[in-house]
Amino acid sequence: MRILVVTVVHHPEDARILHREIAALRERGHRVVYAAPFASREVAPRRYVEGVDLPRAAGRDRRTALRAARTLLAERGPQADVVLLHDPELLLALPGTLRRWRRGGRVPVTVWDVHEDTAAALVMKRWLPRPLRPPLRLAVRAAERLAERHLRLLLAEDAYQQRFRRPHPVVTNLTTVPPDRPVPPGDDRVVYLGHLSRARGALELIETARLLGPDIRVEAIGAADPEVRDALTEADRDGVLRWHGYLPNDRALALLSGALAGLSLLHDQPNYRHSRPTKAVEYMAHGVPLVTTPTPLAAGLVERYGCGLVVPYDDPATAADAVRRLRTDPEMRLRAARRGWEAALTHLNWADRATEFVMCLEAWVKEEAGTTDADSAATVTGGAPRTA
Repeated sequence: MRILVVTVVHHPEDARILHREIAALRERGHRVVYAAPFASREVAPRRYVEGVDLPRAAGRDRRTALRAARTLLAERGPQADVVLLHDPELLLALPGTLRRWRRGGRVPVTVWDVHEDTAAALVMKRWLPRPLRPPLRLAVRAAERLAERHLRLLLAEDAYQQRFRRPHPVVTNLTTVPPDRPVPPGDDRVVYLGHLSRARGALELIETARLLGPDIRVEAIGAADPEVRDALTEADRDGVLRWHGYLPNDRALALLSGALAGLSLLHDQPNYRHSRPTKAVEYMAHGVPLVTTPTPLAAGLVERYGCGLVVPYDDPATAADAVRRLRTDPEMRLRAARRGWEAALTHLNWADRATEFVMCLEAWVKEEAGTTDADSAATVTGGAPRTA
């Protein structure tokens, strides 16, 4: 198959897009064209994909990115068997594009990979005026229903099913788990992996680091929203924590090895109540005890597998105390690390699900090809073509 993968929002090195889904497609021998904001993120496309640069959609003005995406889809979409979209914003580029594809007689299987609860996420957008949020949430729900009628959907969480009228395949945010038992956790270094924002607990992370120092150092790995960059830069400059900024996935994961604990300090936000933090699974996969706020799916991992500790929302002091508990109790620390890795290897390993993801796309292409053949035959013999 030829697959066109498109994002204007996500980082080109996004783990779900590049390191899981695209990697799985390539392993099955499929050709991938990857359109993403490479230049604006200052990264080059990997050699094993054909990269196409797009503007980045950020903040209030997303029109430039959408125009570029619409042009790309019009030109490159008919050359693909599958178009895999990763942003809800890209749905806005589809109405005219779908009509153009149909007129040209070549319509690829078009898939929306639903990464998050888009309507709930709008509440967290500080750049979006508060009076506009309720009507936009209604508009998003309407767009989701329209997308369900015209596209194939993949869902990142089981809980997202309730937003749609029909069941759709779920491709959960797992991680590739190292098969060998990881290095035991140490006692002087804590890690945070992932995007940094106010809602993701960046300010609580800084305060937790302040409370843990100087005996325990905190390393933060990930890009940051503008609203917290100054605070992180200042904390890094003052030695409160080490902020690495964005690192490629392989380098970022390498920094997890041997850490005392991995932090996930998400706030109690609607968008996080139905999502499992990928960072939590990545900590488990690398033998790092998890310290998390009680978002339901992250807390569920701790309760089910005994892989760490749960702390209250917005409470850096308790988060720091949890880290100290792990430091002063080596048996607890080692047990949490071992149980987390074993659970990840057995239940949360992308290697066990990658083939299912690819086979789902392959089946959709075969299904559409069969429908097209049947429609053509009906037209030749005077029968009525199938309608969507």
